[in-house]
Amino acid sequence: MDPSVGDLNSPHSMGTTIIGVTYNGGVVLGADSRTSTGVYVANRASDKITQLTDNVYVCRSGSAADSQIVSDYVRYFLHQHTIQLGEPATVKVAANLVRLLSYNNKSMLQTGLIIGGWDKYEGGKIYGVPLGGTILEQPFAIGGSGSTYLYGFFDQEWKEGMTKDEAEKLVVKAVSLAIARDGASGGVVRTVIINSDGVTRNFYPGDSLPLWHEELEPQNSLLDILSSSSSEPMVS
Repeated sequence: MDPSVGDLNSPHSMGTTIIGVTYNGGVVLGADSRTSTGVYVANRASDKITQLTDNVYVCRSGSAADSQIVSDYVRYFLHQHTIQLGEPATVKVAANLVRLLSYNNKSMLQTGLIIGGWDKYEGGKIYGVPLGGTILEQPFAIGGSGSTYLYGFFDQEWKEGMTKDEAEKLVVKAVSLAIARDGASGGVVRTVIINSDGVTRNFYPGDSLPLWHEELEPQNSLLDILSSSSSEPMVS
C-alpha cells in the first residue's frame, strides 16, 4: 500500500504552535495556521484561535476534531451561563469548563488548549489546559509541537509589565521561530488581542515574518567562496 495514502486517511492534526501572553492591560493570543494529516498539509491557512465568548478566546492544538468539539461544547455552556447570570462569563469560568470537559474525557481526547481573555474582575488572564485536563494559570503559556523550541526563548524574552505592542511583537516573533524550526508548524500567523476596549484580530502573512538563521541568504560563507571560485584548488 502506498504510504502516502495512509497519511491522507490520517486524522486531521494540528501539530502546531499556540501562544498566550499577558501584558499590562490584557492578553495576546497567537498561533500558526498549518493543519496536517500525517505528512500531508491539509490546510495551510486554518484559524486555530476560536471565540468562546465576546471576551474569551481559546487556542487549539492536537486533534482538530477533538479541539473543535470541546470548543463548541464550552461555547454552548458559556452562552447558557451568560443568560442565567445576565453578564459575561469570566475567563476563569471558561477555563474551568474547558478543564472539566478535558479531564472527564481524558482517555478519549488528544488536544491541548490555551484559554485567554479579559474580564472586569481579574483583568487579562491566561490558562493552559494540556493533555489530561490539568489547569494552570500562567503569565504566558505555549503549546503544540513547536513549543519545544520556545521554552528557552520565552525564559529570555518574556518580562512582566509589557505593553500591548511589545507583547504582540513577542508572540509573532516566537511563532515565526517555531515555524522555522518545527516541520508541523507553518503558514501565516494570527493574533488576537483582548483587553478592556474589546478584541482586535491581526493577520501576518508568511512573507512578512522575521527570518531566522537557516532561512537567511548566506553571506561571506564558504559556500559563497566555492560557488564563485574556479576549479583551481584554494592554496597559497
